[in-house]
Order: sequence, then C-alpha cells, then structure tokens
Amino acid sequence: MNKPLHALGTLALAAACFGQTPATPPSLTLQDAETLAIKNHPQVQAAQLNYQASQQAVTEARAAYYPTLEGDLTGSQANPQARVGAGYLTMSRLWDRLGGGVTLSQLITDSGRTRNLVASSRLQAQASSLTYQATRFDVLLRVNQSYFQTLQAQALVKVANETVAARQLLVDQVASLAQNKLRSQVDVAFASVDLAQAKLMLIRAQDGVQQAFAELTRALGLDQQQTYRLGDEPLPPSPPTDSADMVAQAFKQRPELAGLRLERESAYRFEHAERDLSLPTVTLVGVGGFIPYIHQLTSVPTPPEYESAAVNVEIPIFNGGLFTARREAARLKAQAADQRVRDLEESVARDVRVAWSDSVTAYHQLDVSAELLREATMALDLAQGRYNLGLSTIVELTQAQLNLTQAEVESLGAKYDYQKSYAALQYATGMLR
Repeated sequence: MNKPLHALGTLALAAACFGQTPATPPSLTLQDAETLAIKNHPQVQAAQLNYQASQQAVTEARAAYYPTLEGDLTGSQANPQARVGAGYLTMSRLWDRLGGGVTLSQLITDSGRTRNLVASSRLQAQASSLTYQATRFDVLLRVNQSYFQTLQAQALVKVANETVAARQLLVDQVASLAQNKLRSQVDVAFASVDLAQAKLMLIRAQDGVQQAFAELTRALGLDQQQTYRLGDEPLPPSPPTDSADMVAQAFKQRPELAGLRLERESAYRFEHAERDLSLPTVTLVGVGGFIPYIHQLTSVPTPPEYESAAVNVEIPIFNGGLFTARREAARLKAQAADQRVRDLEESVARDVRVAWSDSVTAYHQLDVSAELLREATMALDLAQGRYNLGLSTIVELTQAQLNLTQAEVESLGAKYDYQKSYAALQYATGMLR
C-alpha cells in the first residue's frame, strides 16, 4: 500500500474519531491576492510614504514666497560708554538693557530662482507618484508569477499522487502474477523501480508546493506563511502578432519611464535655478520692538520703542567660482538624466520584445503539449493491453507510463508558463494594473 496515502488516511481516521475535521484553508483568487498585496506589501507602503514626503518638498520650496516673522528677546550687561573694539566693523555702544522685538523679512524677487525651485520640486513629486505606481505594478507582477507558480506546483503534486497510485497498482498486480508464476521477478523489479521514482517525484513536488507558498507569502507582503485554496484562472487570449505597437504602447504606459522623464524635467528646472544664483536678490526687512529697561549715561535718551524698514539688494560679484560650479554641476546632472531616459527606453523596448517572444512560444506550446498528452495516453492504453496479452515486456509498459507522466508535466507547464508569460507581457507594456 502507498505509505503517503496510508498516512493521510490514518490522520483523517484519527480526526474523525476525536470529532474533528481538518482545517480547510481559506480560498484565494488572483484578484484577491492582488488586492491583498497592494494593501500589505512593505514596498508599496514605502513608495507611498516617499511620495507623501516629496509633496512636502514642494511646500518647502514655496515657503520662500511668504514673509518670515521672528521674535527676539535680548538682555545685556556691559560697562556703559564702551564700544566694541574687535571683531566686526561695528561701533555700537554697549549698554545694560532688556528689550524685545520682531523682525520681518519678505523676499521681493530672486530673479526667478524660487519659481524654478518650486517647479523642480513639483516635478519631483509627480515623478515620485509614478514611482509609487511602478512599485505597485512590480508587486502585481510578482503576485501573478507566484500565484501561477503555486497553482502549477499543486497540480504537479496531483499528477505525482496519481502516478504513485497507478504504479503502486501495477506493482501489486505484477507481484501477484509473479507469486502465481505468471510473471518473473524481473517484472516486479522494473515496476518497483518505477514506483520508487514516482515517490521521489511526489516528494519533490510537495517540496515545490512549500517553496511556491513561501514565494506567494512574500509577494503578498505577509509576515506568516498561509496556505490557500487557489482558484484556477482562465487562459488569457492569444498574444498579438507583432511587438512594434506594443513597444510604442509601453513608452506611453510604463510609469517608471514617465517618472524618469519628469525627473529629467526637474533636473533642467533645477539647473535654471542654479543659474539664477548669479542674478540680484531683493529683500524687504522690517524691525520693531520695545525696550522696557536701558541704563545709559548720555544726554540724549534712547526712546523705549523702535521701528525701521529697509530694502536690500544683493548682487553677487565674486565667490570663488561657487555659483559657476553649482550651475555646471546641475547642467551635467540634467544631461545625465537625458541618458538615463534613453537607457530605460531601450530596456523597456527589449523587455517588451522578449516578453512577447516568450508569450508567443508558450502559446504555441499549448497545442503541442495537448497533442503530446493525447498520444501518450493512447500509447499507455495500447502498452497496457499488449502487456496484459503477453505481447510485450514490462519495459514497454513502464516506458509508456513514464511518457504519460512527462506529457502531463509538460501540459501543466505549458498552461501555467503561458499564464506567467502573458502576465509578464502585460507588465512590460504597462497594462498589468
């Protein structure tokens, strides 16, 4: 008797004796898996947080348009009538005093630098939004691939179990015939070897299921591995006959490509902002306050209130080439962004062509593998009949069984390979959403 099947039967009988039934794993469709992954996956959440952080950079750059208001509270102790004699070029007198006031500063113009910085940060935020979308699509692709891989692994276990059962039956039949001197022990040995190979296949298939569920758990963004009853998905339609239109579609739909283009525009706007550093900046400054206490020994008393306003024009003249270097560095980085866009476009075009070729190949394998399965099934029926009639040896029968098993594996592989390759094609064209 088959030991794995016997063990499963023992567990089921024990559960029935104690009034328990094995826990039924929850069902999971591909759509449910995609929704769960978008909700839980840490990469999606990190990309979303980065996008929200990039929106704050726009507010930071735009803050230069608004006035700044600062409060000051100052107290000092000094020897009256003394003056500062070292340090800055100031001749203000020193007094014992206590005062408080406010300082208002308002940018009038910085020759367009703030405008370019705001535009650059806004483009970066839009690029971050597209990066968030691209991360979602990456996760969806991994969910699709792992989902179909798990379905394939489970189907292989089913094939392996059926193979073990069929070969166990053959071993039992041949052994019974050998005991009655109707078959030789050589037939029993050949059948037993095939049974052992089928059991090895089952063990490997079961291990493949565990590995597939581990990958699916990672794709779903879950902390603990969970076993699901996966629903089978219908085969997608046939792939397009040409990849040229799909490449053009990918150039329009791929979010990472659109995001990189926005980053390039942002780099050029930042280059303009760095160029504006060499232009004048005009600022309005106003101060006002109250001095409740001052100790002074002059004949002209200091009033207890003060206020003043000024307009300051700052014109850069020379700073050791700092602004020139910053402008040149920004220009080179913008040109580098051009090359990154070009490189990604070439990579996207290659990915689309490769994914299209894979999907076409996998689609053609569907009919061939189905024909192979039909022929292998027919060959096994004929070999079984010939063996039962004594017209062939056990080698012919076991070879037919092996061919059928391989045909079943190829048929399953063709089905799920096409589903995985079609998902990759949808991703490459930016349509897997």
